[in-house]
Amino acid sequence: MTQTPIATDSGDLGMPGLDAIVEAASWTAKLGPLTDADVARMHESGAVVDGYLAEGKPVYGLTQGFGPLVTHSAKSEMEQGNSLISHLGTAQGRPVDPEASRLVFWLRLNSMRKGFSAVSPEFWQQLADLWNAGFTPVIPRDGTVSASGDLQPLAHVALACAGHGEAWVRDERGAWTVRPAAEALAGLNAQPLVWPVREALAFVNGTGVGLAVSILNQRSALRLVRAVATLTARLTVLLGGNSEHYEEGVGLARGQVGQLETARWIRADLPREHRRDERRPLQEPYSLRCAPQVLGASLDQLRAAGEFLLREANGVTDNPITFEGRVLHAGNFHAMPVGFASEQTGLAMHMAAYLAERQLALVVSPTTNGDLPIMLTPRAGRGAGLAGVQISATSFISRIRQLVTPASLTTLPTNGWNQDHVPMALNSANGVGEALELGWLAVGSLALGAAQLAVMTGREDTTGVWAELAAISPALEADRPMAGEVRAAAALLRDHAETLLRDAA
Repeated sequence: MTQTPIATDSGDLGMPGLDAIVEAASWTAKLGPLTDADVARMHESGAVVDGYLAEGKPVYGLTQGFGPLVTHSAKSEMEQGNSLISHLGTAQGRPVDPEASRLVFWLRLNSMRKGFSAVSPEFWQQLADLWNAGFTPVIPRDGTVSASGDLQPLAHVALACAGHGEAWVRDERGAWTVRPAAEALAGLNAQPLVWPVREALAFVNGTGVGLAVSILNQRSALRLVRAVATLTARLTVLLGGNSEHYEEGVGLARGQVGQLETARWIRADLPREHRRDERRPLQEPYSLRCAPQVLGASLDQLRAAGEFLLREANGVTDNPITFEGRVLHAGNFHAMPVGFASEQTGLAMHMAAYLAERQLALVVSPTTNGDLPIMLTPRAGRGAGLAGVQISATSFISRIRQLVTPASLTTLPTNGWNQDHVPMALNSANGVGEALELGWLAVGSLALGAAQLAVMTGREDTTGVWAELAAISPALEADRPMAGEVRAAAALLRDHAETLLRDAA
């Protein structure tokens, strides 16, 4: 059977897009058994390696040591397998979320079944059985340079499967707790695995952790852009702003796809009878007028990043690989595609979150909110209204900018000069993930501005998402702590955006 290159069309996954991949790796999903074609490809790949070994040809990790120790010989597959996952068990820091851990494990299994990695079908099935049973390793997120793949975090997955380290355990209510991996395996009536070096090398030499976190970040960022578009429409309604800014002709004249789509989102949330209040300027400040241009550019960048991540999710990223009867030593584990996609996700998300912060500034200023009270307080002087909310939102944006600074700009050589060019992809994904948490708080802050603006203008809605928002953040008759309201509003807009995107798919 001849190996063929990995296709890059999302349809070759048997499912469309990253959302479906995440769904396939969810808690309720199950991995199906290997097909006859899978088994044939995997056997063929193993036979190629066996042929090299029989002829005395060098094979990285099997006849030779790891990394800079490649010049030294090695002989025992089992000893090498244990050595590999043990010496890499140095990751630190808080763990990635259980959802991401499930996706990491799934991505490695998806790669290993493609028949480029000399993985035994029998061992693959042991791993798949653990995943299907719900075994979810705890993966510390810090300590990889993502150059020979996410070696250290993936080693902690392999170590957990061998009964070392920790695992997530999910109760009947869906709550996650951390337990010793050996205890979690025993709870599933599963025996700890012993890793042969071929399978260990194929598993840890991959981009799966940075890839998984970046996929989840990209999905969240898309929803954030959709949420800001929804809030843009709401502010336009409440202020009586000029809806010409969002007409299709504007986008058609320019020809940018994202701009056309985000303007369409905004128009869909405007009432048919909406007209500009003659007291409003013909041209709103850029935070409203240019919302389709800003959000559209973010949307286009996020979708481009999604295409790169989708290719990676459907590819093989370990080393060495077999192809057409040869063992090829190369560098597919270098996570530069993931790193750049992650960085672009962060930069695009920041611009949407910054737009939300600027819209909040517009709403709380009498200069731009139609001479309503500053900070939308009905008790100016005695009350401060949304002053604290705005200050915190400004801080969120500042911190986001620190977190999404491209990690690839901080690359350092390591590993005895073997890894002399590294992408820091997981460092990037971790930073973008933290930035997204703050980005959603900026969205929640703007949502509170919309809620209080509705009260001030007498345009409250009694149905739908705006009624739910009013319940979260009722009229400010007196100042109150609003941190919980910001979080609840962010969650409401996140869920609403996800519903809108899902219904449009």
